[in-house]
Order: sequence, then C-alpha cells, then structure tokens
Amino acid sequence: MAALDPALDASPRDPHRHALELIGFALALAYALFLIGSAFAGAWVFDESGRVIDNDFIGVWAAGRLVLDGHPAAAYDWDLHRQVETAVVGRDFSGYYGWHYPPTFLFAAAALATLPYLAAWAAWLAITLPAYVAAVRTIVGERIGIVLALGFPGVLWNVSVGQNGFLTAALIGGTLIWLERRPLLAGVCLGLLTYKPQFGLLFPVVLLIGGHWRVLIAASVTAAALVAASLLAFGAESWQAFFHWMPVTSHAVFEEGRANLMKMQSLLGAVRWLGGSIAAAWTAQALLIAGALLAVGWLWRQRVRPEIKAAALATAALLATPYLYIYDFPVLAIPLAFLIRIGLREGFMPFELAGVAMACALILAFPLIAAPTGLAAAAVVAALVARRAAFEYGLRGAAPQKTARA
Repeated sequence: MAALDPALDASPRDPHRHALELIGFALALAYALFLIGSAFAGAWVFDESGRVIDNDFIGVWAAGRLVLDGHPAAAYDWDLHRQVETAVVGRDFSGYYGWHYPPTFLFAAAALATLPYLAAWAAWLAITLPAYVAAVRTIVGERIGIVLALGFPGVLWNVSVGQNGFLTAALIGGTLIWLERRPLLAGVCLGLLTYKPQFGLLFPVVLLIGGHWRVLIAASVTAAALVAASLLAFGAESWQAFFHWMPVTSHAVFEEGRANLMKMQSLLGAVRWLGGSIAAAWTAQALLIAGALLAVGWLWRQRVRPEIKAAALATAALLATPYLYIYDFPVLAIPLAFLIRIGLREGFMPFELAGVAMACALILAFPLIAAPTGLAAAAVVAALVARRAAFEYGLRGAAPQKTARA
C-alpha cells in the first residue's frame, strides 16, 4: 500500500516507542502460544478425538461447496446449507453458521471451497491477515506497525474462528489510506466492502461532504461490476434467495437472539441483551447512526488533519453497524493506528495510551465478561478520537505539544 503522505511519515521521537514494540510483540507471541496450546488441548481446529471442530469458517466453505456443486442459491437455505456443514465435520453439532452475505461474496467462498476444508481455512487466514497487517503498518508509517497490528486483541478472536474481520479492516484501511492520493484504488476498496454493506453506511455521505467524487464513482462501478458478475455466475435466483432469507435472519438474530445476544457488540445488541424491546433497540441504533453521521460529517468540513478525520470515520463505521461481533474488531485497529501514528510523531496526549490499553483490554476480556465489551472498547476509541479532534480544532491545525505522561 502507498504511504498516506511521505511528508507525514512518522519519525522515531517518542519515548514510548520501544515499550509499545515490546508489548505488541509479547501479545502476538502470547496469542500464538495460546492457539497452539488450545490445539494440543483439543479446543481449536481438532477436538480431543481428532475430529474437526465446528467454527464460523465452516459456513463460508459450505456456501462455496454448494456453488461448486451448481446450487448457489442453496447457500441461503438454512437446512441445505447446514447439511453441508455437518458433512464437513462428519457429525451433527448444535447451532448453525449461516451464510448471510450478498451473492457477490460467493466468488470468494467458491474459490476457497476448491481446497480441502482445513487447507481453505489456512489459505483464508494467510491471505487476509497480511492484508490487515499491511494496512496498519502503512497507517502507522513504520515497522512498529507490524507488531502493533499482530498484538491487537482482535487478531486472536478472528483467527480462532476463521472469520473475515481482517478483510473488513484491510478494505476500510485501504479506503482511508488511498483516499487522497489514489482515489480509484480507494474506491475499489470501498466497492469491495459491499460484501459487508453494514460497514459502509456512513462512507457515501461523508465522502460526498468531502467532495471525493472519484472515490464514490470508483466504488459504485466496482460494486455494480460485482453485482453484474454475480448475476452471470450465480443467476438471479441467488439474489432472490438472499433477499428472501435476510428478514428471516434478522428476526432470528435480533428478535429471537439465536446467536446469543451477549455476543453481539452493537448498540442494538446491547439494548436487546439488557432486555429492551426490538423497537427500542432499533431506535437507539438509528439515533447512534444519525449522531455518528452528524459528528463525522461536521468534522470532515473542519480544519483538522486527515489522520483524525480517517480515525473518526473508521470508528464511526464500527459503531454504526447494527450487526457486529467480536471477530469484526480488527477494524478498531485502523483508527488506533492513526492515533498511534500521530502520537509517535508528535507525542501522546495525557492518558492517551492508557485509553488505548483500556480498549485493547476490553476486547481481550470478551470471553471472560458476559457483556458487550467490544462496544465499550469502540466507545473508548471514539472518545480518544474526539479528544484529539477537539484539541486540534482548538489550535486550528497546530500539532500538540509532547507530554511526559501517557
């Protein structure tokens, strides 16, 4: 990926640099050891009997298998899709890993399903993890970004289930990295992000406010080309099945809580988890989306540096989506990378690194605390971004002074 701006590359000035590097390396090593230990204990990849453990990636591979067998629309049929999932692990299991993505993402699923299940899982992580790391490294502007990306807690939860958080983070990061200097590439990234359209709710309006017409045009062309290609490859029946099953999925997830409301990390999920009605939950989420749009839209018209605007949009995109799980939280590494970029170059504000640590701890603690800790982590990062934005807005673009405390 291209650098944001060569004139803004980080320089080795901050005294916290070495400590951050050591912490990032230690956390990444701890995640690797934890996963290896879990595998030997029969809690990851294989169980104690040597059988494949079911996880989220099974849903992707099963959808791809149905495409290769000539039944792409069947990926949206819960019964047919689940039959393939149970065939993968060779036994029945509780729960269901649904395929809720638009047919455009069936291309990726079908490509992965040409490989055996475990090889496909490894290939998926081998492709998406480096893309995510490259985005964070580019934003930070130096090699320390690699260990910071790998040490981010969202990495552990995404790897453990083989989900697509790395891809989402890489596409959002790519959109923001290339926004000014390579708008066509930024638009392609944004167009590809339509595989998870809930993450793109704020982008069109904010980019319109910023006058990024070429990005919007490139994104529209990319999305339209994907839709056309999917119609040719998978037929209109796949889109009909997608729209038919979408309200069924929404009812099961949001109203019935079949996927466990505690696991949801959106405001909508938090309201439902606390016992609120579905109407109250959607009202709260709608108000959050409107508030985030107003705040980020206003910020993008002010004289603050691009890094702060980008961090604000990435954080708001995460908060705005109603459908959010802990495996999506590699996305939160994107706004943190922008904040760390500024801090390494000019010094961190008082307690800023403490806020970063708090957000990371909340994500890492998710399995131990029966609460939407990811939502709390996103709120902490939003506060950090707002603080930076307020400081810079007050100085009309002047850089903050270096501080002794973090």
